[in-house]
Amino acid sequence: MRIGYFLSSEEARPADLVKQAQLAEQAGFDALWISDHYHPWNDEQGQSPFVWSVIGALSQVTSLPVTTAVTCPTVRTHPAVIAQAAATAAVMLPGGFRFGVGSGEALNEHITGARWPTADVRLDMLEEAIEVIRALWTSESVHHHGEHYTVEDARIYTLPAIPPPIYMSGFGPKAVDLAARIGDGFVCTKPDADLVTRFRENGGGGKTAQAGFKVCWSRDRENAIDTAFRLWRNAGVPGELSQVLPSPQHFEQASELVTRQMTAESTAFGDDPDEHVRAFAPFVDAGFDEIFVSQMGAHLPDTNAEGFFAFYADKVLPRLRDAAA
Repeated sequence: MRIGYFLSSEEARPADLVKQAQLAEQAGFDALWISDHYHPWNDEQGQSPFVWSVIGALSQVTSLPVTTAVTCPTVRTHPAVIAQAAATAAVMLPGGFRFGVGSGEALNEHITGARWPTADVRLDMLEEAIEVIRALWTSESVHHHGEHYTVEDARIYTLPAIPPPIYMSGFGPKAVDLAARIGDGFVCTKPDADLVTRFRENGGGGKTAQAGFKVCWSRDRENAIDTAFRLWRNAGVPGELSQVLPSPQHFEQASELVTRQMTAESTAFGDDPDEHVRAFAPFVDAGFDEIFVSQMGAHLPDTNAEGFFAFYADKVLPRLRDAAA
């Protein structure tokens, strides 16, 4: 089992993301996730830098592998453009870039005025987008006239020696089946053993399964809960709302349904190592190979990144590795 750190683009400025990546490597984390958003989930989070610029900076300061968690290559950005961005990232992170993709959220994808498709159509678009991306990674000139995309006489010249693996996110049976069939790995944020089993049994056997979740370290546990509730109570919004709500303001409205108690029961808070170690257990038991953890409020004084990484390096990561061994 590998343990990674999840860089939250919704909360942090580019320089802070770069600093957190350096601290993660120094603390002993094995890899990095980084979110790819146009908007944060709510205004309180307050950030959302362009992920491909940040990945370029990460390549200069860390040797850890990086996975986008996740990029939607279908609506906001044409797959031919994303193919070039991912190829450049793979060149700058030789052997250390994993291209995580998913069918996206209206929150980020509606901004150009394009219609937000149904879930089934989004999965069809994603499958065709991956076909286009992989074709462009062959160094050949690509002509593609499909149901959703047109590519004319396009060739990517700056390519890695080996194309990066494509990991696909999935939260329902159809998405998981698609990930198993055409993906090189699986990405999820739920400790759902049934989804991992479905992925393994439908073509994903032997492929990497990644999961990510958030915690909030602080010397004051109640403050940690308050911070998580203020910044991330959108995580408690149920069902498909996370895919269809179009703006941070809509998420703020829906988040009124989420109580502080619901947040308090959702993950690990404070500075008890036992609580943080236990938070990993559902993901380990579900069968994930790589688990990524993010510190909510890493930019704030009482929940700062330096304190989180020192705590994990000293009291959490050694125990997790002993347990895995």
